[in-house]
Order: sequence, then C-alpha cells, then structure tokens
Amino acid sequence: MLILTKATLWNPGVLETRSLPKKFLGRVLIIPVTASFRVWGRLLVEMQLIRFTVTLLPFALPPLMVRDLAVPVMQAPALMVILVVLVELKVLRLSPKARAAAVGPDEAARRLDTLAFRARACLRRIAARHDLREGALRLVVEQSDLARIPPLTLVSVQSDTPEPRVLPLDAEDRALLSTGLFDETFTERDLLAANHRDKRYVREVTQEARAVSAHARLAALLERGVPAE
Repeated sequence: MLILTKATLWNPGVLETRSLPKKFLGRVLIIPVTASFRVWGRLLVEMQLIRFTVTLLPFALPPLMVRDLAVPVMQAPALMVILVVLVELKVLRLSPKARAAAVGPDEAARRLDTLAFRARACLRRIAARHDLREGALRLVVEQSDLARIPPLTLVSVQSDTPEPRVLPLDAEDRALLSTGLFDETFTERDLLAANHRDKRYVREVTQEARAVSAHARLAALLERGVPAE
C-alpha cells in the first residue's frame, strides 16, 4: 500500500486536482520518496510501455542474435499485436467469469463494509487530530486492475474544503492508515477480489468533519499532550 501525500512523493505536483475523487493510476507518474524494490517493481509493471516492451522481447531478441531474422520478424506486426492483446487481456486481467468467481456477492459486500468501517474510523481520528470541522473527508482507495501479480493499492485522503485537494498527512496520520485499513484478517488481496467482481477499482469512503464527536477530539488532544480546557 502506498499512501499518497506531499511527504511521500518526490513529485507532489501530481496531487493537484480540480475534482474529486482524484485518480492516479494510468494518469500520472508516481515517484515515492521511499519504497522497497518490490514496490518499485510493481510500479514499473503498471507502466504500459514497459509491459509492452517486455511482452515483445521474443520479437526483439532473435534479430539481435541472427541478422537474417530481422526482416521476417519486422513483417509480422499482426503477431505482435495478438501477443500484446493476449498478455494484457488474458494473462494480466481476468475474464468476466473469473471476476465473478473471485468472491461471492455476500462476501464481497462484507469486505466492502469492512473497508468502509475501518476507513471512517481512520478519517474520524485524522479529522480530530487536525481539528477539522468543515467539509467532508474522503478516503480514496485505488487499486490496479492487473491480476495474478501482487496488488498495487494507493490510498489518499481528499477533501472538498476549502477547495478540491489531497490532504497533507503527517507521520502519525500515515501510521493510522497503515495499521487501520488492512491486516491479516482483511488484506489488499481481499479488497481486490471484491473490486474484480464489480470491475470497480476506486473506492471512496466519506466522513463529515462536523460529525466527529467531541470525545474523539478530546482523545486527539490528549494524544498530542495538549491539556483539555
């Protein structure tokens, strides 16, 4: 899971938006400040140009090794297109039947309810920590539709007040999201299976800032070491 905010990106300009929810995959290049090799590899796989290049390597390598094969290979563009389509649609994505079989409707609904419950809990704590009292906070969870490889999950907190924006999150906010959204009982793969079923890969959970309880705000003050009045 990657939490997208100014502190976690080398290129925070990609967070700018004029409408909500702000979507990222396939639209902007994400460059995290820190990430494991696994995450970097997963981000590279998300780039179509790199996927197409790797897919077409069987056509590119033989001419380099045997010069006489260059002309026959270059005269087979239809085979190249077919191979790309097969990899993109059959290998890296699920058929409608496979998506429907990924998880049952009742279980999918339960998983989405779990996401909503956990997301609102995180949003209430974030709103309380920053004493936000106006507008709606939106926790946006965006996943890649690529299957049969590790899931890629992007998480951001967005708001329409005073204007559409992706909120800056400090280390404690990010820790809340890291521990509060997914665990061994509800994983990114669990959510992705539900998303595959609905063919919907952006989930948005909303929490009105004014609805955050006084008790939650008091708890946030005490966590920061600020004495209650």
